[in-house]
Amino acid sequence: MAGGTDAIAVTGLGLVTPAGIGVEENWERVLTGRSCATRDDTLGGLSADFSCRVPGFDAQESLGGFASWQLERFVQLALVASRMAVRDAGLDPERWDGTRVGVVLGNSLGGAATLEEQYRTLSEDGPARVSPLLVTKYMPNMLAGYVAIDCGARGPSLVTATACASGATAVGMARDLLRSGSCDIVLAGAAESALTPTVMAGLCRMGALSKSGEAPEHAGKPFDAERDGFVAAEAAGVLVLERAADARARGARIRSLVSGYAASSDAHHATAPAPGGEGIERALRAALADAGAAPSEVRHVNAHGTATPMNDLVEGTMLGRVVGRGAAVTSTKGVTGHALAAAGAIEAAYTVLAVQHGVVPPTANLKNPDPALELDLVAGEPRRARVDVAVSTSLGFGGHNAALVFTAA
Repeated sequence: MAGGTDAIAVTGLGLVTPAGIGVEENWERVLTGRSCATRDDTLGGLSADFSCRVPGFDAQESLGGFASWQLERFVQLALVASRMAVRDAGLDPERWDGTRVGVVLGNSLGGAATLEEQYRTLSEDGPARVSPLLVTKYMPNMLAGYVAIDCGARGPSLVTATACASGATAVGMARDLLRSGSCDIVLAGAAESALTPTVMAGLCRMGALSKSGEAPEHAGKPFDAERDGFVAAEAAGVLVLERAADARARGARIRSLVSGYAASSDAHHATAPAPGGEGIERALRAALADAGAAPSEVRHVNAHGTATPMNDLVEGTMLGRVVGRGAAVTSTKGVTGHALAAAGAIEAAYTVLAVQHGVVPPTANLKNPDPALELDLVAGEPRRARVDVAVSTSLGFGGHNAALVFTAA
């Protein structure tokens, strides 16, 4: 199993999600198995007028200055999460060699809120009133750009855009930068904040969102027989990755190791996963092989588990083939909602915490497990277990698949 000279360590975590601001607050909420979904006044008139937003996030208080009004919310969330992760890793940007520090973050929809707002301004007041900040607030690449500026990371910085697999893809690419010797430290993860009326209307029209609006906290039922779609969310998650040997040399705490990664494409359909799950299965088996781990060694899976009828059936059936009932399976989207591009990043962080603490979170709202799935689904309460090998799977529109393997340090 990967743990030698090329082992990559997770030394820092930063989480800004509907489950809270901070790693401890997130972990406590995820372990309760209670959904964060609430009514969303900005979505009035939509068939899904609820969402999972970050509670109590104040950009002025958290960031101050220009960042509180010149930056789009998805960048603000990422800045807070990245600073948190760097502190958690015991690193000081004032003292590191910035030329050896990289940033790889995932995003899909950029500054959708700004684009909608400025289109209204153009329509109502004319082009002279459009903000000069429109382009830089909208562009997805500014996520990595501003994080790099904030911490003085002058190595490679880039944004991955593999839809809902973006966060997992970013962690995998960051690991590869470390293995290649291109960087000594990489901030990896993702951020998304696109809970706008237009985006949400589009998701509603696709049939992706839950319609259980009478009780938002009971919407979003991953792997449940009565699932009918996901609850959309915003979030940011950042992991600090280093070579394990370097981390140990500076006396850093290692939360877990990123021991395997692989990606694949379905080449099947714009939004539907390949019906047999062959694409995500290829990614998962390749990631396990990369980690030197057998499927039978996997003790926990943090599944993509969107609570859409098709995803959960395809992914769940695939997991049954690969890991069977030997792994405790959960979907933390039942608590946090589906944070789109940020999902894979925050779920990677939760998987790291499960490995570190030996606890598997429950799947919120899972009352009636789909009988077609032969899985050990965790529901009701957290489960204590030794988790030496865990995986996190992510699937995205366009047929993007990514799998990460985390192992105990």
